[in-house]
Amino acid sequence: MKVLVTAAFVVLAGAVHAEVLLSDDEIQQTLSFGPWPISFQSDPSNRVSSDTRAIALGAALFNDPVLSADSAFSCARCHDPEQAFTTSDARALGRVLLDRNTPSLRNLAGLRWYGWGGKSDSLWAASLHPIIEEQEMAHSKESLKTAISESTYINDFEAIFGDIQIQDPELVLVNTAKTLSAYLETLATGRTQFDDFRDALENQDLAAAANYPEAAQRGLQLFIGRGNCVFCHNGPRFSNNEFHDAGVPYFLSETEVDNGRFGGLNFLLSHAYTLDGSWSDDPEKQGAWVVRSVRRSHSDFGTFRTPSLRGVAETAPYMHDGSLIDLDAVIRHYSEIDTERLHADGEAILSELNLSEQEIADLAAFLESLSKSP
Repeated sequence: MKVLVTAAFVVLAGAVHAEVLLSDDEIQQTLSFGPWPISFQSDPSNRVSSDTRAIALGAALFNDPVLSADSAFSCARCHDPEQAFTTSDARALGRVLLDRNTPSLRNLAGLRWYGWGGKSDSLWAASLHPIIEEQEMAHSKESLKTAISESTYINDFEAIFGDIQIQDPELVLVNTAKTLSAYLETLATGRTQFDDFRDALENQDLAAAANYPEAAQRGLQLFIGRGNCVFCHNGPRFSNNEFHDAGVPYFLSETEVDNGRFGGLNFLLSHAYTLDGSWSDDPEKQGAWVVRSVRRSHSDFGTFRTPSLRGVAETAPYMHDGSLIDLDAVIRHYSEIDTERLHADGEAILSELNLSEQEIADLAAFLESLSKSP
C-alpha cells in the first residue's frame, strides 16, 4: 500500500504541536516493519503444532524439572517467563557455565534457523537438543522415556501419542520436543508504541502518528538511515534471522574460540533432527531444500544469528556472549566499532558511526519503543 503523505506539523487537542519527522521514503521503510502481530501458520514438520493438548503439555513440561536427568532444574530456570524468557546473566548456567547468553524464546514460530549458531532448522529440533546435551538437561533417550513414564504427565502424553511403552526411546524424545515446540510457538511479544505509530502512518492518520515521541522518530531515522541497522534488523520481527559478524570478540580463551555459525552448521549437518530427516512429519519435506543446499565457509567463523529487536529493552545483557550490559552499551559498541577486527573475508556492512550523545539517546528511545505497550 503506497502512502502519499509528507512530513508535517500536526495540531493536536489543546493546541499542542507535535511533528511527524519522517520523509515519504522513510515512511515506506517504516511500513515494512509490520503489521504486527504476524499471522502464524502451523509447522508442517510437527504434527502436534497448534494442538491445544500438546501446547498444555509442553507448557507443563517446560516448567517442570522432569526434563533434566536428575530433576535439578527446568527449562524455565534459564528461560524465565518473568524475565522475557531469558535471564539477566551474561551467560547461561546449565550444569556448568555455558559459553553463550540465553536468548529469549518469544517470536520463534516460523523461523528458518534457531540458536546463536543456527544448529537447528526447526523449533522442535531446537527444543530437543538441550534435553540430551550433557552440559544442560543431560537426559539419555532411555532415561527421558523412564522419566516421562513415571511422571504425572504420562496420561496426557499417551492421550496425544499413544502407549509410551511400545514407543522407541528416540520417538519419545522427539515427541517430547514437539510438545515443547507447540508451546513455544505461542510465545510472542505484544503490540508496542511503535506498532501504533507504524499503523497510523499506513492509515495516513498523522494526528495519531504524532503521538510517537520525536526522540524515537529521530532514532528510527538513524536506524533506517545512517546507522543502516535495517540491513540485518528488518521485517516485522526486526531480524533477517541470518548470521553476521557484529564486531564482538569470539575468543573464549587464548586457545579456544566460539566458532559461531561454522560450528552450528557442523552440528546441523551431522544430526538426524532436520527438516530433511525422517523425524519431520511433513511428507512434502517443505524447507528441506535449505539444509540440503547450505554450505560452510571460512567466513562463517565468528558470525551469529541476528536476534529480533521486539521486546529488546527487556532482554539485557546483549550479544551472543552477554558482554554488553544495556542498550546504551550496544549503541556505543556500534558507534565506536573497531572495523579492524571484523572478518577480512566477511561482509563490509559495519563502519564506525561516531554518534553524538543526542543520537545515542534517540536511538535508545526508538529501541525502547519496541518494548513499550501502546
